[in-house]
Amino acid sequence: MTERLSNATLGRLPAGVARPPYDRSRLTPGLVHLGVGAFHRAHQAVCTEAALASEPDGALDWGIVGASLRSPATRAALAPQDGLYSLAVRDGLGERLAVVGALLDVLVLPGSAEALLGRMADPATRIVGLTVTEKGYHLDPASGALDLAAPAVAADLASPRAPGSVHGLIVEALRRRRAAGLAPFAVLSSDNLSDNGRVLRRAVLAFAGALDPELARWIEGEAAFPSTMVDRITPATTEADRLRIDRALGLEDAWPVVTEPFSQWVIEDDFPLGRPAWEAGGAVFSSDIGAWERMKLRMLNGAHSAIAYLGQLKGHPTVDAAVADPEIAGLVEGLWAETAGTFAAPSDPAAYARALMARFRNPALGHRTAQIAMDGSQKLPPRLLAPLRDRLAKGAPCGHLTTAVGAWMAYVVVRIRAGGAAALDDPLADKIAARLAGVDRTPAALVGALLSLEAVFGRDLADSETLREALVEAVERYLGGYA
Repeated sequence: MTERLSNATLGRLPAGVARPPYDRSRLTPGLVHLGVGAFHRAHQAVCTEAALASEPDGALDWGIVGASLRSPATRAALAPQDGLYSLAVRDGLGERLAVVGALLDVLVLPGSAEALLGRMADPATRIVGLTVTEKGYHLDPASGALDLAAPAVAADLASPRAPGSVHGLIVEALRRRRAAGLAPFAVLSSDNLSDNGRVLRRAVLAFAGALDPELARWIEGEAAFPSTMVDRITPATTEADRLRIDRALGLEDAWPVVTEPFSQWVIEDDFPLGRPAWEAGGAVFSSDIGAWERMKLRMLNGAHSAIAYLGQLKGHPTVDAAVADPEIAGLVEGLWAETAGTFAAPSDPAAYARALMARFRNPALGHRTAQIAMDGSQKLPPRLLAPLRDRLAKGAPCGHLTTAVGAWMAYVVVRIRAGGAAALDDPLADKIAARLAGVDRTPAALVGALLSLEAVFGRDLADSETLREALVEAVERYLGGYA
């Protein structure tokens, strides 16, 4: 049996595999990260690794304790490996491997909730980060406010000392720090939400205010919530990836991470208790995160969603296969042309679009369209509906944006008709299925039912006859034999 990757076997790695240049036995926690999935391990953890490597003889007090909020799988894979895992950077030229050592431990909820809260409240913890995807914030998609009636949020409000949501965990840990006379940690969102730091701050304050207005005022006055923009394509790791990487390592890695060469992290520099030297990993610090966010959300993420839904409808399993389809490539190019006029770009949008298309065409990633298609009700508002609203308000053409939204509608109909709500990986799957139940099979009726989802489309878009007509045309085109 092949031995596992671990502290004890690091020295057996082949010479071509990079490994931590610092003494891991001296590494202590300074960061807690909620949502220790593949993206975090390909992005923020890698930047932290670079920061640690830049000062191998320094204090080494920025190790990461991760928390898995849903599944024990990550801990089960990484605990026997002392938190070590391999990063495989792939492109058309090949694959480069590095072992990352910044992650010290992984805790799992609900069983380790008290240990996690203790770590967050520990004076050594100066930053709590999170990558929990849009649905982990429990926001009303139409208003952007915290949904206090969401089951996870309501449960934590009823039992605030045993929380399970990110808001409940953050507020309870901050309550403990305040009671102990400690300054609050900085709360660092790295999720694909526009103005993510301020969005998270409002949600945390709403949660705290519902429990203890005095605590909410302390958080409001003392805690920092820097905004960020993140970008690195990280497809789900496959069994083929694991086998290939194991052969290259000469050791077993139960959960490696596969990613692309490109990585971007733009951060608002607001860390009262200090931060790692993330610049060593390529992070950029800026006072205008919003411009970077909007360009990325509307060009990269918006295009990704369009590729995913149309790719799924046309039978393209991966992004590179989808953009090889002239119709999808044309939709993406048109989408970028429309979207570029809806934000003040911090860099040349045309050059950014060219770089994005090159990344999408990377055949080595195997980025699955089904993975990107998940949680569409949460992704559509910032990625496609926000620029669509801007174009409609100006009376500007928005045919490509409308087509992308119509592709989502057609995809939703196909999935639900194939297997009901269970076939749609979306937090609003039950509501979407209920709206479609009993509706005529005509495109107009289907569009009307989906536009009535106020949590997704608001009232303004549902009332737009121009939009409705364009969506009916798109749905009729893409449903084909399904309608």
